[in-house]
Formats: sequence, structure tokens, C-alpha cells
Amino acid sequence: MGIVGIIVPVLPGLVLCWLSVLGWAIFADAGWGKWLVLGIATVWAVLGTVVKFTWPGKQLKESGVPTTTILVGVVLGIVGMFVIPVVVGLFVGFILGVFLAEAQRAKSFSGAWPSTVAALKATGLSMLIELMAAFAIALTFTAGALFA
Repeated sequence: MGIVGIIVPVLPGLVLCWLSVLGWAIFADAGWGKWLVLGIATVWAVLGTVVKFTWPGKQLKESGVPTTTILVGVVLGIVGMFVIPVVVGLFVGFILGVFLAEAQRAKSFSGAWPSTVAALKATGLSMLIELMAAFAIALTFTAGALFA
């Protein structure tokens, strides 16, 4: 479920991955090794969370996209979830929100497109980083379940 939560950004993906390992560590009869696995999974989760917010944020700052533009995108993404069914509305709303906020700021639609692309790249990078951290947690858990 955690990996699905990363791809479909409605669920807290890394938190669910980490909670799964925590549940296993609490209830499994795997000796002390289960706590080592939980510690490594915790490092992956924290590292993934820190990197997913700092690296794309730095890229957005360098490309000149203000935080208010991203916030407008997030708000319209949430609205989009209720207007367009399933998760498609989240993505459409986010893109539309970023584009409209940048069009208003740049005073033209053509000037809004480069910032919109930069925001989409940063969002994709953030999802990729979180996905890699989730895979690292899953591999750590699998190794722990087999060998602990």
C-alpha cells in the first residue's frame, strides 16, 4: 500500500512502508535482527523524506518558481480530486493551478509555461525520490524477513 501511496499521492507512502516494518518488528519472532531492520528502514524513510523536500525545492528556487505558485497548484489539485473522478483530478488541478498562478504572475500564458514545466519536473523528481526510498525500505524488509 505504501508504494501505491507514492504513485497515487493520496496516501502517505513512506509512512505506510515504515509502519509496515514497525508492525513486523513488534509482532514477529525474529530476534534482535528485526530491530536492526527497523532501524535501517527508519534511516531510509527519514533520508527519503528529507531529500524529497530539499532537492526538488532547490530546483524550484533556482528556476524562479515561487512557493505561492506551488501552493495554488496544491489547492487546485485538491479541488480537482473532487471535480474530476479518481486521482486524475489531482494531477489536472495541480497543473492548472501552477499554470494559472504563473500566468497571473508573468502576465502572459506563454510566460507561464516554463515555470509550469519546472514545477512538474520538481514534482516528478520528488515522487521518484520517495519511490526509491520506499523500494529501499521494501528491500530491507524483505532481507530482514528472510534472514533475521
